[in-house]
Amino acid sequence: MYTTTNEDGILNNYPSEPKAYYAEYPAIWEQRRYVVQGAVAAIFVSAVVMLAFAVS
Repeated sequence: MYTTTNEDGILNNYPSEPKAYYAEYPAIWEQRRYVVQGAVAAIFVSAVVMLAFAVS
């Protein structure tokens, strides 16, 4: 951690910055998993909306 002191004696702490890196394109099995997660989320949201209409 990098620390400096200003003219009033107040300490300022600066964290070390992590190295930047580029994300890699997801593999085909990861893409399939994202599709399945999206489908499950869409079904869940649809069910919640239908339940809200049924209750009201």
